[in-house]
Amino acid sequence: MGESVLRERAAVMVERQAKACAVLGSPLYAALLGRVAQDIREDGPCAEAVAGYENAPEDDVVALRLLGGVHALALAGRAPGLAAHYPSTGGTFDPGRPDAGWPAFREAVADELEWVRDWMTRPPQTNEVGRASLLITGLLAAVRAVPLPVRLFELGSSAGLNLRADHFRYVSDDFSWGPVDSAVVLEDLWREAPPRWLVKTAQDHPALTVLERRGCDPTPLDPLSPEGQLILRAYVWPDQSHRAARLDGALRLAAQVPAEIGALGAADFLSGVELEPGTLTVVWHSIMSQYVPAGEWARVEGELERLTADSTPDAGFAHISFEPRGVGEQHRFSLTLRLAGAEELTLAAAHPHGLPAYEIPPTTP
Repeated sequence: MGESVLRERAAVMVERQAKACAVLGSPLYAALLGRVAQDIREDGPCAEAVAGYENAPEDDVVALRLLGGVHALALAGRAPGLAAHYPSTGGTFDPGRPDAGWPAFREAVADELEWVRDWMTRPPQTNEVGRASLLITGLLAAVRAVPLPVRLFELGSSAGLNLRADHFRYVSDDFSWGPVDSAVVLEDLWREAPPRWLVKTAQDHPALTVLERRGCDPTPLDPLSPEGQLILRAYVWPDQSHRAARLDGALRLAAQVPAEIGALGAADFLSGVELEPGTLTVVWHSIMSQYVPAGEWARVEGELERLTADSTPDAGFAHISFEPRGVGEQHRFSLTLRLAGAEELTLAAAHPHGLPAYEIPPTTP
């Protein structure tokens, strides 16, 4: 395949991500990625940055890797010209000129190519706190059915911020749940009224007993370290200050609420999980299955089947997933719950950052 053909394929992938950023509320990234695509076609520094990734699967989100690496430069003080255009670094974003930072972006890529190329090797470590709203919805549904103390296990945890999800505050219309003084407050959770069953369950279970918090990730991050915090902040889009604020709060909570994250793949991690009497063992994950090779995911499904089969009324098991699901020719990011002896339920759907959600019938889990 010729170089021009490869560059065109990379440019098209970047343009698709630009459209997604526009839909997900980042006019800054939508505009910058449009210029990145042009630069790739013209064999500029961005073409050199993504060289070797032109044939990568769409799920490798090459454009987000590039954006994360460049954002990290600005956050680390290595690209002051670009930082002047990023709200996340105290800069000014002009909605009337959303690509005003493009010359500084291109210069940062050219000047720090080695840094950017290193960042291209790692999958995005988003650890999006907004997804906790979906995960907690699934957890409340599980506890409603199996009212036992919880042991919480997460696949693809990154820094494990969402393992502290029961310490966040959730507010939407007549629904509220979680500590009123939480450092993380998630608001406007639902497009319409929250599901009636969820409001009632929150009233019946104002707090949960979580006995254990464990997760896994092939390359886990330490949320208490400067390096881990830089990586997490780098993957929050610079013009989305609400997401940055949620992340800052979650990092403060991480220092207060212990959680154990092992450097393991999802299948190997699950193979060491056993059910315990008197508890509800919960395995959850969000927007991570696309990064797991098909063979390993088949092993994950086998381990989930094992745990489901081992479940008893006194040693319960629940599988909660917020992942893309095929709906016709489209994908919908769906929240599902499976309990032993029951069919998998689709409880809600939302965009990939988690807020707001909308209920999927049937309304009663």
